[in-house]
Amino acid sequence: MNPFRCEHGTLVPLDRSDVDTDQIIPKQFLKRSERTGYGPFLFFDARYDDDGAERPDFVLNVPAYRDGSVLVVGRNFGCGSSREHAVWALQDAGFRAVIAPSFADIFAGNALSCGLLPVTLPEHEVRALLDLATEDPGTECIVDLEDCTVSAGDLRFTFAIDPDRRRLLLAGLDDISVTLHSLADIDGFEVGRPEWMPDVARVAEPA
Repeated sequence: MNPFRCEHGTLVPLDRSDVDTDQIIPKQFLKRSERTGYGPFLFFDARYDDDGAERPDFVLNVPAYRDGSVLVVGRNFGCGSSREHAVWALQDAGFRAVIAPSFADIFAGNALSCGLLPVTLPEHEVRALLDLATEDPGTECIVDLEDCTVSAGDLRFTFAIDPDRRRLLLAGLDDISVTLHSLADIDGFEVGRPEWMPDVARVAEPA
């Protein structure tokens, strides 16, 4: 997992609430086993018409926002099914942070586990960011995890995050990496296990 310290990128406004994971990455694109390759299908139904042509009024199709890396959205983002692909699609499209008044719990957990930073701000602060990004396309946003701030134009807001999650993001450690850091302790524990206890390392004798 790539460490997250400070992201400088274009602020992309998606002024919608209750955006569920099927809107983020529709179910027909969940057949891949890899974590990559989902970016082109992000927000597919809103982004393309029935013939597969880009809808010019959708935010990701506007030139000023195409290379954005900070998404600002309405409340309850990521609701619906628990598919981790929603996070992968956002990351594959270049997003490193999402700002919203609230997130679905499972989506937020998946995001943190994969290195996508979900930033929760009060509704009026999110509204200020949405308005700024809409009125001034291409506005740069700085999301700084080291001092827990979001800055864009003349706006500057602070956000809270669980200290343990913040530490892992700053270090670029996912759950597997955390386990591997304790590998010596795990090996030591296994060596001291009584032989009569179950051990997945031992091959069962044929019956």
